[in-house]
Amino acid sequence: MHDGVDRRASARALEPSDAPVAARPRTGDSGYFDAAATAPLRPEARSAMIAALDDGAANASSVHQAGHRARARVESARAEIAAAFGARAAEVTFTSGGTEANTLAIVGLALANPRGRHLVTTPLEHASVLESCRFLERIFGFTLDLAEVDASGRVRPRSVAALVRPDTTLVSVGLANAEVGTVQQLAEFSGVVRASGALMHTDAVQAAAALPVRFGAGADGGWPGAEIDAMTLAGHKFGGPQGTGALLLRSGIAVEPVLHGGGQEHRRRAGTENVAGIAGFAAAVRASRAQLGSQGVALMASRDLLIEGVLREVPGARLTGHRTERLPGHASFVVEGVSGESLLVALDAAGFAVSSGSACSAGANEPSPVLLALGLDEDLAQTGLRFTLPHPVGGATIDRIIGVLRAETARAAPRRGA
Repeated sequence: MHDGVDRRASARALEPSDAPVAARPRTGDSGYFDAAATAPLRPEARSAMIAALDDGAANASSVHQAGHRARARVESARAEIAAAFGARAAEVTFTSGGTEANTLAIVGLALANPRGRHLVTTPLEHASVLESCRFLERIFGFTLDLAEVDASGRVRPRSVAALVRPDTTLVSVGLANAEVGTVQQLAEFSGVVRASGALMHTDAVQAAAALPVRFGAGADGGWPGAEIDAMTLAGHKFGGPQGTGALLLRSGIAVEPVLHGGGQEHRRRAGTENVAGIAGFAAAVRASRAQLGSQGVALMASRDLLIEGVLREVPGARLTGHRTERLPGHASFVVEGVSGESLLVALDAAGFAVSSGSACSAGANEPSPVLLALGLDEDLAQTGLRFTLPHPVGGATIDRIIGVLRAETARAAPRRGA
């Protein structure tokens, strides 16, 4: 290897079949490589949910003793998630997932902070961010500008600086892209945003489960080294239950609820709290953060082996996203002349669950907007393939994946040459 380290050997030592049974993921075990869509449910999350359900899962707003126990579970989870990300407990608002949290951040902040009617985001964002911005355009007359990105999926800081205006209400840039894995350096432009008086939101759904993210970065010196006003989390990316999420919102910033009704969640989000789900969410965050460093190193080794092998062995394969500044377990490619769907189906038939991009855009049958924004043509932008590893894998598994890809590209060779 170019760095003198036999990564294939070290990754093989981390093959999931060698791990204790209790630590192995339950979703597809070693063949499940779609963690960016949803991570396998952690045993800790499952146990926390069962404990809450066995206790009756009473309404946390009820005044009887069962209701008080449910409220205690919710507030304990709130405090734990806040501490994990350097926030205050009062800054955590529970939601039904990342999509609702993003909607609350974009729509809620824009409507409650009428500094102007101008928004800035990027073409790489999750649909819940982009569609919330477009909703504000259609219904409330906001204007939207998209910052430029380079071919690796990095936001150009000068573009953000050039777009921010005196009437800019909100700038939203995701910490890491789900489709190509590129991690953004928010500190390169967040100062300009803050100096302008605009609010700064980041969708950290993909990054927070894989990187040492701190909401209180500006005050505490943690990563990403940028002062953030609002940050989105989703429970199932940590190995918690689907249908749970949170918006971290800095104290003193007003937000207009997008769900109206009761006064739950400090009057930011109406609706009875999902007590068991919230308990599982917090347990998954705790378990995920405890193994962040060691797991990240092992995932990077597996990721790099996979990237190197695919680029070396699969004709027409190209990496998408930044080569090094990417999520630890994320490897994404386009393969010229081969349908991304055919590759996905072939891998699935061989026991490997992967995806062709964002799960929220699956089945759209259109070129990926993210890959188009990176400068790929429409034909190539329909060939995306994404591996997101929930656990380290070894050389034998990687060799099997490459074998499937090589066989499928060989079958497509006559079409490529036509």
